[in-house]
Amino acid sequence: MFNFKRYIILPKKTARRYPAYELYLYGEGNYAEENKNLLLTGIPVLFLPGNAGSYKQVRSLGSIALRKAEDVDFKYHFNFFSVNFNEELVALYGGSLQRQTKFVHECIKVILKLYRNREFAPTSVAIVGHSMGGLVARALLTLKNFKPELINLLITQATPHVAPVMPLDRYLTDFYTAVNNHWILKAQDLRNLTTLSVAGGFRDYQVRSGLAFLPRLSQHDSALSVVSSAVPRVWASTDHLSIITEDPKKRMSVLNHHFVRHPAKIFEENPEAFTGLTGAFIWITVKASKWTYSVYNDSDGKYFTFPLASHRKSYSHVYCENSIHGFSYSFFFFFPFSFFFFFSLYFKVVILKLQDYPSLSHIVIQVPPTVGNKYTLDCEFFKEDSRRVQLPVTHLFSFGKYNILLLEKNEKLILLTFERKPSVYRLHIPWSHEDSVVVAKVPSSTEISAKLHIAQPQNDSRVPELNIYSSSDCQYEVILKTSLLQILGQVIRFHAGVLPVYVVSNILLTYGGQLSTLISAGNFSLELVRTAKPYKVEPLLSIVVFLQGFNWFREIWESLSLPEVDAAVLSSQDAWFPLVSLILFLLGTGIAYWNGVFFSTSLRLFSSLWLTLFRPTVLRKDNKLITPRRFCVVLSLALVSWTTCGALAVFLIYLQYLFKVLKDCSKETSQNSSIYTVKNQSSMDSTSKATQSLCNSTIAEGISSLKMHVTILNLFTWIVLLNLPSLIYWLKNLRYSVRLDPDPCRSTAIILVCILEILMNSSTSEVKSSKLLKIAAKVPLPLSVAMLAFGRMHLYKVPHFVTFSLLLHVLCCIV
Repeated sequence: MFNFKRYIILPKKTARRYPAYELYLYGEGNYAEENKNLLLTGIPVLFLPGNAGSYKQVRSLGSIALRKAEDVDFKYHFNFFSVNFNEELVALYGGSLQRQTKFVHECIKVILKLYRNREFAPTSVAIVGHSMGGLVARALLTLKNFKPELINLLITQATPHVAPVMPLDRYLTDFYTAVNNHWILKAQDLRNLTTLSVAGGFRDYQVRSGLAFLPRLSQHDSALSVVSSAVPRVWASTDHLSIITEDPKKRMSVLNHHFVRHPAKIFEENPEAFTGLTGAFIWITVKASKWTYSVYNDSDGKYFTFPLASHRKSYSHVYCENSIHGFSYSFFFFFPFSFFFFFSLYFKVVILKLQDYPSLSHIVIQVPPTVGNKYTLDCEFFKEDSRRVQLPVTHLFSFGKYNILLLEKNEKLILLTFERKPSVYRLHIPWSHEDSVVVAKVPSSTEISAKLHIAQPQNDSRVPELNIYSSSDCQYEVILKTSLLQILGQVIRFHAGVLPVYVVSNILLTYGGQLSTLISAGNFSLELVRTAKPYKVEPLLSIVVFLQGFNWFREIWESLSLPEVDAAVLSSQDAWFPLVSLILFLLGTGIAYWNGVFFSTSLRLFSSLWLTLFRPTVLRKDNKLITPRRFCVVLSLALVSWTTCGALAVFLIYLQYLFKVLKDCSKETSQNSSIYTVKNQSSMDSTSKATQSLCNSTIAEGISSLKMHVTILNLFTWIVLLNLPSLIYWLKNLRYSVRLDPDPCRSTAIILVCILEILMNSSTSEVKSSKLLKIAAKVPLPLSVAMLAFGRMHLYKVPHFVTFSLLLHVLCCIV
C-alpha cells in the first residue's frame, strides 16, 4: 500500500486570495491510480483538520473507508478530500477562522464541480471536522451566500463547540458568539443537516468533553453529542446509509443506532415483523427463573425457549448474558423490537423490561454450534427493586464514605474460583451520552471515578447509575467516598484556562504592595505573601455574582453598559460554583510565588555569569526619562508594531527590559562587593565615611528600584506569554504576508512600548515624591477584582488592566 494525495487545482482567483491554503484528494494503491484524472464516482467527504492539524490526517479515515468499500465490491465508496490549512494555530489565534471558513466554502463548490458530468451527481458534501475544523464547518452556515443544502452530514471529533479553550483574542470569542447564536436562532433552517459531535473523554487533556457538546438550544431532533467512552463497539464503522441518504430523520436514526443503542445487528429502516427460524436445531424449554448453560466444542446448535406467563407476576426484568471464549460473537434474540443491549470485549448482555412487551409469550435464544470454543449462557428473571439501591453522594466536606453490601440471597460465599469471569462496571449518566465502562478481574479491588463531563440540568431529576455485571455467587462491597485529588483534578480540567488570570491578579496585588511601601520595597516573594489575600478579592466578586440573579440589579448593570460578569455566565453553563474561584486564587498564588522564585534565581545566576564575562562600566546616570535616543527606540518599535506584528514589538521591548534588568542586577552585585571591601578597611577618615554613607544610600535606592523592576518584568512576562500565539502565527505565515491582519494586540503593543521604555529607565526616587503615588498604589486592587470579573472568559482583556496600572506608574515618574 502507498499513499497518494492529489492536489486539486483551484481557480486562480481563489488561489490568489488564499495562498497559504490547499485542497487535496486522498487515495492509495490502484484506487489512487484510477483517480489521477479526477474522474470521480464516489461520495464526496471533506476532512477539515483542527488547531495545528495536518491535511494528512485524512489517511486514518480514507484508508479504512477504502477497505470497507472493497468488502462490498465498491457498491458504495467515498472520495475523501482534505484541506491544508498550513497547520495554523486557530485555537489560540482567531484572526484566520473567518478566512478558513470562506476557503472551505470555495472548496465545496470546487468538489461538487468535479462530479457535474456524472449521471447522478451529488448535490451535497459530508464533512468530518477534527478539533477546530468542526467549528469551521459549523461556521459555514453563517456565511451570507452559503446554501445550507450543500452539507447534509457533519461529524465533529473533539471540537470545542461551547467556548474556546483559551480565549486569547477577541476575534476568537466573537467567532464563537456568531456561530453559536446563528445555530440557536436559525435552528429551524438547519433541520436538514444531521450533526454528530464525538468527544474524547477524560483522556483528552486539550479539549474537555463538556465543551464538545453541542449547544442545548440547537437542533434537538437532528443533532447528537456523545463521549467516545459511551459509544457501543466504538471500533465498528458506520453504515454507508448514514452518508448517502437524503432523509434527515433516517440519518439521525442511523446515528442513534450506531452511536447510542447498537443492538448487535445491521441497521434496518423497517425490520421484518417476523423472523424465520432455520436449521435442524434442538428445541429446549427452560422454566427456571435462574439458568446457566455451558458447552465446549459442541457441533449441534440449540434453541432455548423461555415461557413468560409464569414469570410476569413475580419478576419485572429478564437478564441474559453470553460469555465470550475464543471471541465467539454469536448471540441471537428472535424478536424485532428495541431492548437494552450492552457489549464488552468479554461478554454481551441483554436486559428486557417485561411490562414493555405485554403480548410477548416466549423468548427464544439461538446457540449456534461452538466448534473449538467454549460457550456460556446465563439467564435470570429478577425484580428491579431487589437489584437497585440508591445512596446519597458524598460531598466535599463530608470526608466520609457510604458502604453497600451486595450479596445474592441463598447463595454460598465463594472467594475464589478457577474460571471466574471478569466483572464489568458501567457508569451511566442518564442526561447525556457520556457513560464509561471499566473491566476488572475478580477477585480484585477496583476504583471508579464518578466524574461528569457536563452538569445535571436543573429540570432533570434523574440520577447517575452504576451498573454491575458480575457473578451472583460472590459478595461485593461498594464504597462511595470523597476524593479531594479528583475534585481538584475536575477543577483543573474545567478551569485550567483561567489560571493565567489568577496568576496575573496575584502579581498585580504584589506590585501594588511594593508601590505602597516604596521606601523599603520588599522583594517579590515577601510582598506576595503580604498582599495576595483572597478576602480582598473574592467577597466582592461573590456579591456581584449573587446580585446578578436579581432583575433590578441586572437592569442597573446593563444601563451602565457594563459587560456581564464571567462567573455569572459560567454559572448559567453549570460550570461554576463559589469555591472554584477561591481554589483557583490559591493555585494562582502558588504559581506566582514559585514563578517569582524561579525568575529571581535565574536572574541572579545570569547576572553572575554576566559579571564573569563582562566588567560592569560605571556610567553617569541620565536623569532624563525621555531622550532623543529613547524616543527613536519607541518610534522604531511602534513602526514594527504597525507594519508587521504587535506581539513582535512587545517581545522586543521585553528582551530590552530583561537585558536592562540583567545589567542592573550585575552592577548592584559588583557595588555590594566593593562596599564590603571598604567596610573591612581598618581606618577611614571623615571624608571616606561620608562617601560610604552616600554610597550606601545610592545602593539602597538601586536595590529598591531593582526589586520594583523585577516585579514589573515578572508581570510583563505573562503579558508576553498571552500574546505569544499571534507572534508564532505571524512567523509561520511570514512568507505569505509581512503584516499580521487582523492583529489582536497592535494598539496595545504601541502603548506598552511607550510605557516600558520610560519605566525601564526610572527609579524609585522619582516616584516617592509623586502626588499620584497613593492612587497608583491603590489601583491594582480594584484592577485585580475587575480582571477576575471580566477576564476569565476573555483572556485578551488581561493586558489592558496591566497596561492601565503601568501607565499610572509612568505618570508618577513624571508628575
